[in-house]
Amino acid sequence: MNREPAPLSGIQIPLTLDGQRATVTDVGAKLRTYSVDGRDVITPFGPDEPAPAGHGSVLAPWPNRIRDGRYTFDGVEHQLDITEPSRMTALHGLVMWQRWTVTERDESSVSLEVRLAPSGGYPFDLLLRVTYRLTAAGLHVQAGATNLGSGAAPYGIGFHPWLSPGDGSLDDCTFSLDAATKVVVDDRLLPVGTEPADGDLDLRRPRSARELDLDDAYLDVVRDADGLSWARLTGADGRTAAVWMDESMDAWQACTGDHLSAVAWRRTGLAAEPMSCIADAFRTGDRLIRLEPGTSHEVTWGLTLL
Repeated sequence: MNREPAPLSGIQIPLTLDGQRATVTDVGAKLRTYSVDGRDVITPFGPDEPAPAGHGSVLAPWPNRIRDGRYTFDGVEHQLDITEPSRMTALHGLVMWQRWTVTERDESSVSLEVRLAPSGGYPFDLLLRVTYRLTAAGLHVQAGATNLGSGAAPYGIGFHPWLSPGDGSLDDCTFSLDAATKVVVDDRLLPVGTEPADGDLDLRRPRSARELDLDDAYLDVVRDADGLSWARLTGADGRTAAVWMDESMDAWQACTGDHLSAVAWRRTGLAAEPMSCIADAFRTGDRLIRLEPGTSHEVTWGLTLL
């Protein structure tokens, strides 16, 4: 066992390819930094600080919130720990702060995995894995889960990159998101319905980030000819930090960070989160993945600087 001191964010795993630089940590398999020719694509955080607002996290076996941490699956009620006391929710899954194991690594890629121990609130045995790979087109991410247990398990996954405005202010950026429907939420940010993303809700065309105060999910994603849906943040320098997801996911969460409890991190980037489902899927069943014994589920997304 390695007992050497490690930075608070975890053991650092650097990746390089030409002008691209990324840092992955073993704690949460987080993407701590990603830059191209010195320009940040995501908002970095320091090696000696825990991720301040989910920065770079893998969100599994559910993304976003579960109301009261309580859900019923196959007729059995389960109670998760409340991890967001202010809203009485279970937030962003179970693996954000676990140490993952590196299974493969070279100069431009790394694969990590963690076996999720069954618990009272989530009594299911899953093996989770993620691979980060730098390519000529940008950072490519593939992640998945396999059910090692004897019964079916509820499952969802998401990711939490904060797109960087570069050296300028978020207020000087424009933002666009390929989706046609906005999720309506209550005062606990839990879904209660949907509405068309029209007028001020429409992010399909670039909008000034100065006028945006977002912590919202979007559905009915729009895809390009390659089957990709995009979120784009264009900075004052004219460069665009972009995240894409393929057809393995069909929901976005966008957050400007106006109301983060970590005040110093408010509006320092814009979270554009690809997800397989939105909040409360364990309760509503909306887009919930039923992972049968011995089966796997895979998703793919990526980041680039345009």
